[in-house]
Amino acid sequence: MTELSTDQNSPPILVLLKQADGQYCVTLSGCWTLRYLAAAPELQQQVRRLRNTPVGQWDLNGVGVLDNASALMLWQAWGEQAPATLVIRPEHQRLFERWQAQPLPDLDASAPQHAFLATLQYTIASFYTQLLALLSLSGQLVLDIGYLILHPAEIPWADISGAVYDCGVRALGITALVGFLIGIVLSYLSALQLKMFGAEIYIIDILGLSIIRELGPLLAAILVAGRSGSAMTAQIGIMRVTEELDALSAMGIAHSLRLILPKVTALTLSMPLLAVWTSAMALIGGMYSAQTTLDISYQQFFLKLPDVVPLANVFIGLSKSAVFGLSIALIACHFGFRIKPNTESLGNETTNSVVVAITMVIMIDAIFAILFMGVGIS
Repeated sequence: MTELSTDQNSPPILVLLKQADGQYCVTLSGCWTLRYLAAAPELQQQVRRLRNTPVGQWDLNGVGVLDNASALMLWQAWGEQAPATLVIRPEHQRLFERWQAQPLPDLDASAPQHAFLATLQYTIASFYTQLLALLSLSGQLVLDIGYLILHPAEIPWADISGAVYDCGVRALGITALVGFLIGIVLSYLSALQLKMFGAEIYIIDILGLSIIRELGPLLAAILVAGRSGSAMTAQIGIMRVTEELDALSAMGIAHSLRLILPKVTALTLSMPLLAVWTSAMALIGGMYSAQTTLDISYQQFFLKLPDVVPLANVFIGLSKSAVFGLSIALIACHFGFRIKPNTESLGNETTNSVVVAITMVIMIDAIFAILFMGVGIS
């Protein structure tokens, strides 16, 4: 006869004995807790196999400690109902009475579908809520502009000037570097293909149209969304964390007039200028690569460029850049005011701001490409 241990520090033991009537008697002893069972996977498998074994009696009187995880494993092995013959301590019996009164929910095959529908519903509701908040922010901005037209003395020139410096002047270096490198890459790759057909001179058409109309404004907008857009969101979020927004409200200073309007105005004015700067640097990089790979001089490039790129492309690039700047600033401010006074929310909303701003920039660029498909193409 095996001696059963009731020591609370002893490992779990399972003894299976076959009786004369062909039924089995299962005797448990030791410490049946999750910590011990995690170190004994073979014991867990043995308990699961007992579901298909004709067990006549379960003896848990020798169990010293029984936690919820082990009790749940036994309950599932019993087929979610107490055995006909069960020897158990009263303090352990209460663990099973709760499940006996309220059965465990069935995990049917439709559960993943319900989870998917719930996630989809939450996503749509969140999108709708944020869209309404963004429209409300835009409406408040229009009201502020109307107020400042009637009261020009209250225009925050200092805030607008500082925002122009932060968003525009300080972004000249990175936009120039990226534009120059993109121009070199685009010119070099195009030159390899044009050489095969003897159409080297068309490098000017490719660079002029693609950079002035598309790549220049798009590159500048993406860089500004990642650089200035995230900075705007983080700045408003820090003001939320440090309770500066509450202080402004207590002093009667409108958030939209002193925080949103200067940023939106500065970025709307700066983006077209940054797009021109980025396009110019990209064309310089393209001219340098064309001169070294195709032997097209700078003078020839400058003389032919106005002929192959109609002026309408310049206006299309400038107009879409202004829309880019307006969208980036509104999205940055929107997510900035969504930040809660904790560091986790600050990081999450700043990331969301950058992702949404870049996505919106690409969507707006696609809309402009469709609307002005036949404009400026000679």
